[in-house]
Amino acid sequence: MNRDVAESILEMGTQSGADYVEIFEEETRQSSLALKDGKIETASAGTEFGIGIRLIFGTEVLYAYTSDESKDSLLQMVKNLAFGRVQAKSAGAPHFEPRVSPFGFEYPGFLDPRALGNSYKLDFLHLADSSARKVSDKICQVTASITDSCSHIHIVSSSGINVSDFRSHTRLGINVTAGEGSEKIVSREAPGALAGYESLKKFDVGDLARTAAERSLRMLAAGYIQGGKMPVVMGPGFGGVIFHEAVGHPLETESIRRGASPFCGKLGQRIANPCLSAIDDGTIAGSWGSVAVDDEGMKSERTVLIENGVLKNYMSDMVGAKEVGCARTGSGRRESYKYAPVSRMRNTFIAPGKDSFDAMIASVDQGLYAAKMAGGSVNPATGEFNFAVEEGYEIHHGKIGRPVRGATLIGKGDQVLQGISMVGSDLSLSAGVCGASSGYVPVTVGQPTIKVDSILVGGR
Repeated sequence: MNRDVAESILEMGTQSGADYVEIFEEETRQSSLALKDGKIETASAGTEFGIGIRLIFGTEVLYAYTSDESKDSLLQMVKNLAFGRVQAKSAGAPHFEPRVSPFGFEYPGFLDPRALGNSYKLDFLHLADSSARKVSDKICQVTASITDSCSHIHIVSSSGINVSDFRSHTRLGINVTAGEGSEKIVSREAPGALAGYESLKKFDVGDLARTAAERSLRMLAAGYIQGGKMPVVMGPGFGGVIFHEAVGHPLETESIRRGASPFCGKLGQRIANPCLSAIDDGTIAGSWGSVAVDDEGMKSERTVLIENGVLKNYMSDMVGAKEVGCARTGSGRRESYKYAPVSRMRNTFIAPGKDSFDAMIASVDQGLYAAKMAGGSVNPATGEFNFAVEEGYEIHHGKIGRPVRGATLIGKGDQVLQGISMVGSDLSLSAGVCGASSGYVPVTVGQPTIKVDSILVGGR
């Protein structure tokens, strides 16, 4: 941003009495290509530019945005935000020197999506389609997509923050449907990375498509589970979606400061079994949910949330940290310049433990092995959740039995934490997109295999 314009905005904001003034400038280029049954279904690309201005009075946040970068328009936006506020004496214009953030991520072997375009994606999408269909003639539909975005952001504030960052995200999505008669089962694989198109080679598209096809066939032939309370062994990777939704959101200061969390006032208290530790880490290079710098200009960090069952930290943004009285964790995030940042997760996962998969299964007399989770819903204020199991198996007398479908896991996050008695060493992370008051942001969920002693399982 032009130095004179930025300094004028900061000066006008501080003269309005604001304790903090922030400018967030963004330019993002996005594209998407989807193939359905071997034919292009959708193709899109576009570039978006905008500027958001945030004024903070105490812990009250006022926010506005525009795509008009003219000085007059931006100053008028500040006037509108600060309308009716008591004017402060001028302390002079805050000064800044344009510079690049010294802590941005590297992109080894970067293949720029903006230069390669949609044509580069087609071979990968056709490979997904053909690989899935070769598994069985019962594969009746394959949808494959690749989405990418490249963003430049620049943050300037009255406190002297002045950072820039470049972010490139690439994600593959493969949905495979197996059918027989009127029965149809869909299985999905959707890896993502903080990277360019070099990540497409690392994803092993053909293997992912075959994995999804084989899973859909197993579940097509599966029976239904008898519901009830029982022990559940949950597989690694996307199983962490339950922790993300039922525990992660209530550990964000956005929930804590509103009193809408079962974990309010519990820092330093035991909230889980000693075998469990959990982390939110924004510093993992190349990971889908990582951020070198958060959307308030703070360097990202590795935040230990739960250590040996004890609640150690909340995830916080600037306003949340001030209201709750905790340290900032570099967790202020937003979808784009159209949103003010709030505390959000990054790469959130249950840390590896020492228990073996065989020992977990052997410890269950009658229960469920949830090998792969699907989507669900949660009430962040209470932690109550309901999640579907995409791939499940009965456990009988310490051994994995027949495949079952239609299972759902129902419970409360704080109660499930107490019931996790065994944690494996096979940590795996899975890409996702999380929606909240600051829009949709890339996040990673994860866990090793875990055992929950008792949870309500819904059947057919």
